[in-house]
Amino acid sequence: MTVSLTSADPARLAVDAVVVGVAQKDGAPSLLGAAWLPKDLRTALTRDAAALGVTGAPDEVRRVPGTGTKAAVVVLVGVGAADALSPETLRRAAGAATRELAGTTSVALTLPAEDVESLAAVTEGALLGAYAFTRYRGSAAGAKAAVQDVQVVTSLGRSRAAKDAVARAEVVAAAVHATRDLVNAAPNDLYPEAFADAARAAVKESGAKGLKVSVLDEKALASGGYGGLVGVGQGSARGPRLVRVAYSPSRPKATVALVGKGITFDSGGISIKPAAGMEAMKSDMAGAAAVLHTVVAAARLGLPVAVTGWLCLAENMPSGTAQRPSDVITIRGGKTVEVLNTDAEGRLVMADGLVAATEEKPDVVLDIATLTGAQLVALGHRVSAVMGADDVRGEVVAAAHTAGEQFWPMPLPADLKAGLKSKVADLANIGDRFGGMLTAGIFLQEFVGSTPWAHLDIAGPAFNEKAAHGYTPVGGTGVGVRTLLALVEGRAGA
Repeated sequence: MTVSLTSADPARLAVDAVVVGVAQKDGAPSLLGAAWLPKDLRTALTRDAAALGVTGAPDEVRRVPGTGTKAAVVVLVGVGAADALSPETLRRAAGAATRELAGTTSVALTLPAEDVESLAAVTEGALLGAYAFTRYRGSAAGAKAAVQDVQVVTSLGRSRAAKDAVARAEVVAAAVHATRDLVNAAPNDLYPEAFADAARAAVKESGAKGLKVSVLDEKALASGGYGGLVGVGQGSARGPRLVRVAYSPSRPKATVALVGKGITFDSGGISIKPAAGMEAMKSDMAGAAAVLHTVVAAARLGLPVAVTGWLCLAENMPSGTAQRPSDVITIRGGKTVEVLNTDAEGRLVMADGLVAATEEKPDVVLDIATLTGAQLVALGHRVSAVMGADDVRGEVVAAAHTAGEQFWPMPLPADLKAGLKSKVADLANIGDRFGGMLTAGIFLQEFVGSTPWAHLDIAGPAFNEKAAHGYTPVGGTGVGVRTLLALVEGRAGA
């Protein structure tokens, strides 16, 4: 999708649809910045709002004839309470509009965008909402193409700050879309080796300077002592991979390591999952996808921070060669783990990745994973969890707030560590039933040493099986990319 800025009269723009914001004010809908609307249409909209079902609630989208404008339709999109407008409400409204307008070629947005922060939010939301995954659909399947052209109406014109805001939004949206594409891909197409190839292709296609990719296959993993990746991947005919994607600017102000869980399909292994809902387990690589495209985005933006991503890739399958409950494996670095449940596999591959990441002595290491069903129980489908060192955890929450994502700080209670005791190994891979999300975080903490660290559990928010909302589609959401990138930008002093 292309984005352009204009200060022209929206009524005179040659577009298919013009989007107008509607807020909730004093219990009634109120048009935002709609003085440009033809008087008769503005009067009719104000008078007949209730009859049209217009309330101004978030995600509400209504179409009316574009009488008196060059557009075929005027689109009314809710932004919520008039006194609570924020960059995220604007981002969400713009995304809801472009998402609902799939199949429409050109759109003008008249949402409030009179300062750089608002302009950035409106642009980013529009881009995020204009997403369609059509890889497996034939031309006759009825899939609607995403909006192709958006004009953002703003008085900022084409100032350097405005251009920079749009350029950054385009990079961010491209990273989120690419992450969604990987999450939505079928597992027969996206397996560990194919994911590694996708990482190479993403780096090459970005054209960014300072990016390099290296890949360890199953033989290299075995010789390197990566027992978690080898153990989880040994049940599949398609072997595991550890992909290192590194962005190295010339004079980095900081070094950040990102570790992503990349289980390209999770059957549960011998501790097999129930059949109901197993199809969503193609999304168990969402953390690795987010890491890959965060690194690429940091390079495209030319941030003065060295960012290294570790993609821990394996397919967890039951077979005659799969690891068994009661197997003992050795993680890179020497710690042994008794595998009591083969469906608690993500923490095993992440342990290898965390050790590899900390060996390079970064300033901070963040891991992101669709790690536990307990995250869903605790926080639901839209709120992710973050655990770890207090200062790093706070930094993640702040970055998430800036980016417009929801991450909730969670503790790592020391008493839960006792549940990870094993009779035969240094650790067991599962603990008590209750507090499972926290126990998984405590397990990972064992592999970061003294390196400042935070763990992001995105199990629910990574894959939307319910209705689309705001700029979030059904399927892969791309959650985490914007938060991780905002954190890196914070380390750059941006």
